[in-house]
This record gives sequence, C-alpha cells and structure tokens, in this order.
Amino acid sequence: MKTLIAGFGSIGRRHLNNLRALGETDFVLLRSHLSTLPDDDIKDLPVETTIDAALMHKPHAVVIANPSSLHLDIAIPAAKAGCSILMEKPVSHDMDRIDELQSSLKQGGGRMLVGYQFRFHPGLRQIKTWLDEGFIGRPVSSRAHWGEYMPSWHPWEDYRKSYAARADLGGGVVNTLCHPLDYQSWLFGEVESLWAETSNFALDLEVEDTAEIGMRFNNGVISSTHLDYVQRPGQHTLQINGTLGTITWDNATGIAKCYRSETEQWQESSLPVGFERNFLFMDESRHFMDIVSNKTTPICSLEDGIAAIRLTEAIHRSASTGQKVKIN
Repeated sequence: MKTLIAGFGSIGRRHLNNLRALGETDFVLLRSHLSTLPDDDIKDLPVETTIDAALMHKPHAVVIANPSSLHLDIAIPAAKAGCSILMEKPVSHDMDRIDELQSSLKQGGGRMLVGYQFRFHPGLRQIKTWLDEGFIGRPVSSRAHWGEYMPSWHPWEDYRKSYAARADLGGGVVNTLCHPLDYQSWLFGEVESLWAETSNFALDLEVEDTAEIGMRFNNGVISSTHLDYVQRPGQHTLQINGTLGTITWDNATGIAKCYRSETEQWQESSLPVGFERNFLFMDESRHFMDIVSNKTTPICSLEDGIAAIRLTEAIHRSASTGQKVKIN
C-alpha cells in the first residue's frame, strides 16, 4: 500500500520504521522541515509540504503524526480522498471541526484507527479479559498514575518549545498523557461525570504540568487519575479494586497481577519474549494494515477518540470552573 506519513518527528519516524519492518516500501512524506532529527533515513523518499500535493500521490493510507492542533488540517482532506487513517492521539485538542471529520470519513469511505497504543499492551489486554470474565467480581474503583519528567523526553531540544509544552499545538499533560483516560474507558465503559484540578508551576510552562482527575463511570466505578510532567523516576501504574479481588499493572515491568479472594492467591500475566515498548506500535501497525485491507475493524475507532476529547475538554472545564462536569 502507498502510505502518506504526515509529520516526521520522533513518532512519525517510528511509524515509518515499523511499516518498513513489516514489508511496506511505498511512502510519501508530508513535513514542515522543522524537525530537529537527522534526515539520513529518508533521502530517497518523496517529500511534500502541503496536503494537496501529498494527496496527488494517491495514498491508500495516511499516518497523522504532526502536533495535535494540526491533525484535522490533514485528516479532513485525507478522509475526503478516501484514505484510511492512523491518527496519533488525541484526535484533536478540542471538538472544533470534529463533525466535519466524521462526515468527511463517511463521504470518502475510509476508516480511522486512533493511536491509543496501550490497547495493544498484553498486560492491559489480560486485565480486560480478567474483568470481562469476572475474576475480581464487580469492579468498584480504579487508580491510574502516570508521572514522567517531560524535559528528558527529547534531550536534544528545548522542552519548552516542544508540542507537549505549547498551548498553540495542543500540548499540556492532560492531552499528552491521556492514555489512562482512554484505557480506563476501554475497561469500564462510558464516563458519567468528572472533576479535575490542574497546575503549571513546576516547569515554567504555559500549559498544565500536573492534573488530578476524578471520574465516575456509568457502571458505578469511581476512578482517580494522576498525570504529571514532573516525576523522577517515572511511574505508570494501574490498580483496580473489585468485590472479589484486586488487579494491578506496572508499565515498568509490563506485568499485570490479579488477586482472587476465591483462591487467596495472585496470578500474573505473561509477556512475549523480548517484550519492549515498540511491540505496542508494531501490533498497532499490523492492525492498521489489516484495516486498510478491510480484514478487520479498528480496535480504537474515531468514536472512541471523540469520547477521549470530550473527557479532556471536560477536565479543562472542571479545572477552570471548580465544578463537576456531567459527561453522559
């Protein structure tokens, strides 16, 4: 398939390398030439600087890996052209033009996969199976924690100039580290209401660097989610308490554990041999290739991505007003 990759920072490069590893060879790049990374690995690829010129190459698939606030400038014309799209999360930084994206995708006939790659994590997939099979009874509460020192992500550049630090590009910890919002919705269903507090005094940023979020799901689960750009060493964990046991997951090890009151014992999930972070992106790429070939439907659809935007918008609204926000 011919694939257009829009945005060629670190995540765009990852997608290119992964698709190449899976045997894909036909690419075109759409980029601003503002990347701070070397270009040695793309010397032989066609490069365009406008979406209209890029679509003249008639790609079958489009990977959107530019800053969040610019996603729809690529996604809408690509959808109208009939392309299937892998869009990095979040779909956008707000709900503006989302209706246009939905109608364009329907008009063009393509499909969209939103890049919440933690849905491919074997530990979280095992947790979903345990929950679906009632291993801990009815889930009651969930606590997710993701803290990571943002200045160390791309040490070759000034972190204050990165998309994650800039309001105009859709940055801030709520949008950038929104994976726990998505995978908890995947595990528990729709959110009924939420409240949030945010702050931005730790890193001298114009966006929030810390957030505390409380959510109530329609099924009764109460969730506490912490996100920050500050913590050293980093931590990304999840704990779920149920009427008949407890589930934990630590991204550092990748292992999920389940304690069942029935057996009074813990059991652990297993990981593929040699498992590392890129396995998630490789599985995501395989899944996307199957979507383009009409072999399957997206594990994380545009509708799922829109649900996540509604949550991030509600978080910002709650933090600014001090009020609980009704979602569903």
